[in-house]
Amino acid sequence: MGLLDIIGGMSDGQPGKAEQLQTIMTWIEQQGGIQGIMEKFRNGGLGEIVESWISQQSNMPVSSEQITSVFGSPALQELGAKLGIDSQTATALISEYLPKIVDGLSPQGETAAQGDLVSAGLNLLKGKLFG
Repeated sequence: MGLLDIIGGMSDGQPGKAEQLQTIMTWIEQQGGIQGIMEKFRNGGLGEIVESWISQQSNMPVSSEQITSVFGSPALQELGAKLGIDSQTATALISEYLPKIVDGLSPQGETAAQGDLVSAGLNLLKGKLFG
C-alpha cells in the first residue's frame, strides 16, 4: 500500500479531512519528520514498533499510551487544538494513522531523505481527489 492509498483512505472524500491530514502532516514535520519520529520511538524503547512500519512486514500497532510517552502530552494537546479536538482524540488519530503514514513513506523498506511531507502528501491527495 502506497502513500497515495493511505491518504485516500484517510481523507475518504469527506469535507475537512484534507485539512485534517494537512495539519497532521505538518505536525509530523514539526516532530522532526519521519527520521525524527523514528529516533523518538527508538529513544523511548519502542524501536521494534517503528521498524515494523518501515519494513516490508506487517505493521505493529501502537497504543495511545505509547504515543503519549513518545511525543508527550503538550505536543498532542497542541495537535488537538489545531484539529479542534481534544488531546485524547488527537492521540488516537496519531496512533491509527502514524503507522500507515510511515509505512507509505517507506515502500521499499527504507525511509526517503527528509522532504516536505505536507507537500508530498497533499500533492498525492489532490491527484486522487481531483485527478
